[in-house]
Amino acid sequence: MRYWRAAEPKPSYEVVIVGGGGHGLATAYYLARNHGITDVCVVEKGWLAGGNMARNTTIIRSNYLWDESAAIYEHSLKLWEGLEEDLGADLQFSQRGVLNLAHDLGEMRSTMRRVNANRLNGLDAEWLEPDEVAAFCPLVNVSPSLRYPVLGATLQRRGGVARHDKVAWAYATRASELGVDIVEHAEVTGFLRGEDGRVEGVETSRGTIHAKIVALAAAGHTSVLASMAGLRLPLQSHPLQALVSALYEPVLDCVVM
Repeated sequence: MRYWRAAEPKPSYEVVIVGGGGHGLATAYYLARNHGITDVCVVEKGWLAGGNMARNTTIIRSNYLWDESAAIYEHSLKLWEGLEEDLGADLQFSQRGVLNLAHDLGEMRSTMRRVNANRLNGLDAEWLEPDEVAAFCPLVNVSPSLRYPVLGATLQRRGGVARHDKVAWAYATRASELGVDIVEHAEVTGFLRGEDGRVEGVETSRGTIHAKIVALAAAGHTSVLASMAGLRLPLQSHPLQALVSALYEPVLDCVVM
């Protein structure tokens, strides 16, 4: 098994990317592979996939209500469908389907609205009646005597799950092979500013790094880092954690939400 190089930061790069999660590493990889820009450094304050990347729900889907959300997530889902081959890695990507249960009339109306919106956007989306829910996922109790009975569900069969930490490691490895420097345990503590106010690099716990371009891909810390550079982003960060259990096919062969 090959892994990325543990690089020492150089004094300067064409591009510095702050954040060694999925978005930061993917940005570095596609800059190198698609655009030939390899003078790139990814700085991560901890270890790769040690932040939000390993604390998400693991769910992959594109069944979002708004046109813009559906479009960007559908593009993402299509990337996922070829990502293991592209990166040459086992990401444990499984399109086992994503099932969203509805328990009251309001949820039925909102989820059926989403199904119709998805279909208008050309996305795969289905509405299942309770008996169809039981047929698709026998573990779900659809008895009408329950306190919160299942009145139906939306289903996106192309949705599923993956091991996101493996995704980060694979992106890092492929980017490193293309010449990108991956620098862990390098927390950004400030930004270098030119006379015209332009950002010209970063101050890190492992030294100063100059750069023509600095990109922020630090999840919830992006707005905090931007404020260090004098930018107020229209973002508000909220802590959100999910308890995610492993899915074993003999027990449950779909994702239920």
